[in-house]
Amino acid sequence: MAKAGTAPRTAGAPAAKASKAELLEYYRSMLLIRRFEEKAGQLYGMGLIGGFCHLYIGQEAVVVGMQAAISTGDEVITAYRDHGHMLASGMDPAGVMAELTGRSGGYSKGKGGSMHMFSREKNFFGGHGIVGAQIPIGTGLSFANKYRGNDRVCLTYFGDGAANQGQVFESFNMAELWKLPVIYVIENNQYAMGTSVERSSAETHLFKRGASFNIPGEQVDGMDVLAVRSAGDKAVKWCREGNGPIILEMKTYRYRGHSMSDPAKYRTREEVDQFREKRDPIDHLRQTIVDAKHASEDELKELDKELRAIVNHAAEFAQTSPEPDPAELWTEIVH
Repeated sequence: MAKAGTAPRTAGAPAAKASKAELLEYYRSMLLIRRFEEKAGQLYGMGLIGGFCHLYIGQEAVVVGMQAAISTGDEVITAYRDHGHMLASGMDPAGVMAELTGRSGGYSKGKGGSMHMFSREKNFFGGHGIVGAQIPIGTGLSFANKYRGNDRVCLTYFGDGAANQGQVFESFNMAELWKLPVIYVIENNQYAMGTSVERSSAETHLFKRGASFNIPGEQVDGMDVLAVRSAGDKAVKWCREGNGPIILEMKTYRYRGHSMSDPAKYRTREEVDQFREKRDPIDHLRQTIVDAKHASEDELKELDKELRAIVNHAAEFAQTSPEPDPAELWTEIVH
């Protein structure tokens, strides 16, 4: 049994200030992801989603805060815990849910499932099932941006488990050597598949991993959307000014198991409850909004009802969308 984790406030820049409209938009985006993932978990339990399914519940502030820091045209690439990244990028919940259920109305026409969805329109480059595979690809996207001189950055997400992959360090070396505009976002939810960071990493401060390549890094409170946005704003500015890559280690936490088949017996119930009760990113933002009188509890409950309706519609669409024609197996193949 790994030792119980803690829920620290991490060091770094003070949280960004945000307008009423921004706070409400962040809350809406985070709550949409939460409700979507809860519904996906239900559909998986009913046997309507097959294969692997990795839920993002608890980590919503990371992707919403980072998405708020980038601009239209910037790119996002991530690993297989990716539904939240898709929704934050503006992808349609119905299309995402249909892909989870393997239907033709899905973003990859039912052929990609949970781990392999893409949207060129939204500059979302996946969803990758191989641990760490997206890191050199994200570095390559940044190389293309620099080559084209288009002032774009690429958010390249990976987890604490992938941080120990060799291709990470090859990517770091090239990114710094060529001063590529890439932000490496390490979503440190403190466990890989089931092994704590303390048991798997000689250096547990993952933001320091770029030190030998002269890549700066910062540890960020990934349970606070405004702290994430503040760090994201600085990182984007750093990259756009031509300074090369930067690492943001987001200290966050997943409430569910690694995947739907994981009972998560490697951690205590008390540890999970500590994060749920004291550090939940959505509860924290809701209290901020209510305290500032930007919205009442009743108004936020109405928003919750609206989002549940959107997610229920997505689930209905997913279940009624037809399965792909078998001929689809032979389309979009590079010979």
